[in-house]
Amino acid sequence: MRTSRFSDSQIMVILKQAANGIPAPELCRKHGMSSALFYKWRAKYDGMDTSMIARMKELEKENARLKKLN
Repeated sequence: MRTSRFSDSQIMVILKQAANGIPAPELCRKHGMSSALFYKWRAKYDGMDTSMIARMKELEKENARLKKLN
């Protein structure tokens, strides 16, 4: 799987900027990402902090590893 160009802290900063009222298309242009990616992040990470995102990614990796064992 391809890794993200954006770190967990960058994702949080972008989502906080959107929560503060900056329009999504403007954020997407500024950070060089698609609007689909922005809305996917918002659906997945909204309301989380950086440590929660890191823990969730760690669990997803572990689940993928366990699924390969079967």
